[in-house]
Amino acid sequence: MQPSADPQRAPGWAERLRDWRNRVVARPGFQRWAAAFPLTRPVARGQAAEVFDLVAGFVYSQVLLACVRLGVFELLADGALAQAELAERLRMSEEGVERLVAAAAALELLERRPGARVALGRLGAPLVGNRALTSMIEHHATLYADLQDPVALLRREGRPAMAGYWPYAAVDGGRSPATLPAERVAEYSALMTASQPMVTQEVLDAYRFDRHQVLLDVGCGEGSFVTAVARQAPHLQLMLFDLPAVAERARLRLLQSGLASRASTFGGDFFADELPRGADLVSLVRVCFDHPDERVLRLLQAVRRALPDHGTLLLAEPMSGVPGAEAMGDAYFGFYLLAMGRGRPRSAAHLGRLLHAAGFASVRSVPTRMPLQSGLLVARCAKA
Repeated sequence: MQPSADPQRAPGWAERLRDWRNRVVARPGFQRWAAAFPLTRPVARGQAAEVFDLVAGFVYSQVLLACVRLGVFELLADGALAQAELAERLRMSEEGVERLVAAAAALELLERRPGARVALGRLGAPLVGNRALTSMIEHHATLYADLQDPVALLRREGRPAMAGYWPYAAVDGGRSPATLPAERVAEYSALMTASQPMVTQEVLDAYRFDRHQVLLDVGCGEGSFVTAVARQAPHLQLMLFDLPAVAERARLRLLQSGLASRASTFGGDFFADELPRGADLVSLVRVCFDHPDERVLRLLQAVRRALPDHGTLLLAEPMSGVPGAEAMGDAYFGFYLLAMGRGRPRSAAHLGRLLHAAGFASVRSVPTRMPLQSGLLVARCAKA
């Protein structure tokens, strides 16, 4: 948890100045004056636009979802189309397409061209063929259902739909997640596989795996991360650990990828079962932020027991407190993981404290090209 402020501490001059500013700006009369005065008008209009974007954010996301579901970006991948032709291909009225194009162009997802033609926009072009991102966009329909009443979500009133979607949190009656059948893990595992490349590429660009002999990927999902690592480090032996039904999906994927001779898969519950030994590198990719601190500490301790004294842990996931990505880390993932039921975004410093408590001697943050998508920590074992 974040340390609470000392209620007895008197506010400093900078804090008092911000409080005064807020009181002034909150006055309706000041707002009208600022919007009319030439020197303050640009600031007032900019702030009003930012507030409106917060109000309209859900509508913007639904315009994006409509484009993804209709396959608009793929239709325009080879160049501009006449708007009438686009309407025909989408089996939609020209009025409906006009409304969609107007909205998407305003968001820079699409772009109007001369001659009533439509093309990809600045933000739409990167979505062509980007299954990782479009899968998450489709998946957000479940999250939005929980966000209809954010206050109830914060108060934990009722069971969020996202918690039911996440099979690890849906186990009841005291049963272990390791007992989940294949059909219960299929949908979530497929989503994680589809969205994994966003994080995987960040890790591969930031860290060299060829300095290690054996990699154990804990919470491996369907094995997409290990499959990508295997291409970068051809000599690396691979071990994968996840729930039995998930590990079986990973085994089949590795078999299809021609990696079966280099890989061993293990099924179990990493909160209840010991992890297999023999690896000098363990990876936790998008695992810790799904769980509360006490469970994360237990997992990190299990990882330390599985590693030799010269072993290394690689921890990769989106993190909070990243300069320039605060909204993603604390607002988006804060509520996303709340809906999932157990997790929370953590800063690199917070994760570092948990790693030290689990028996790791040194922890360093490795820069990634897109910290918005993933942070990366490398932890070295303390000698037992």
